Amino acid sequence: MKSLEGRKALVVAGAKGIAKACVERFAAAGAEVCFSDINAQAGFALAEKLQEAGYKASFFVSDAGDSKQVRELVKSAIDTMGTIDVLLNSAGVATPQDLLDITEEEYDRTLNVNLKSAFVASQEVARHLLANKSTGVIINMSSVNSVMTIPSILVYNVSKGGINQLTRNMAVTLAPHGIRVNAIGPGTIETELVRSTVLSSEEAMAKIMSRTPMGRLGQPEEMASIAVFLASDESSYITGQIIFADGGRMGLNYTC
Repeated sequence: MKSLEGRKALVVAGAKGIAKACVERFAAAGAEVCFSDINAQAGFALAEKLQEAGYKASFFVSDAGDSKQVRELVKSAIDTMGTIDVLLNSAGVATPQDLLDITEEEYDRTLNVNLKSAFVASQEVARHLLANKSTGVIINMSSVNSVMTIPSILVYNVSKGGINQLTRNMAVTLAPHGIRVNAIGPGTIETELVRSTVLSSEEAMAKIMSRTPMGRLGQPEEMASIAVFLASDESSYITGQIIFADGGRMGLNYTC
């Protein structure tokens, strides 16, 4: 039997990168998957690919930075699948800027997408599970930058630090109800976004490798493996944890 057989999973912002790999792995592990994204083209293409492979997958266009849309997304997923057993909050944006140049609008937008969306979606899913006396799993996407600082992405760092505390607090609150809450904290993962920004030159790549003891980039599929583990009964006694998958970077404690 597949580890997520019969489970119903919602992935917020799942059309690209790490989250896309999670959507694919959830489906392959036996779950029915609903996922959202602001990128309609990428989302519908992924849903079609999964459906053609015989998986149950539905896509909804949704802006994670808009709380009303996040609530509507949760309702749509419940209407589509009947319930939600697994929630993965993976929305994230990062705009490199100097501290003195960040506007309030940019600050608010980043926190809304990266942190508030996770709170709103988790709250809605928790309410649904408690009302139906059901157990479930919530997984948040954190980062090594939740505890390590890169000055040029201040707001991103703040939002991911908030994700860690949101994860721990919800885990303690929801534990008596059989709802587990954990987070994944990736290091530098080889996604299209990272390739086009962080790894834009040989010099940049060398810098990344100098602070990564394992000497390679992480792969989205490796993060997805952790997500499947946390979503399954294999992690039944784990809650309130942030699992950092960073190739040893935090142990080295070197960021520049």
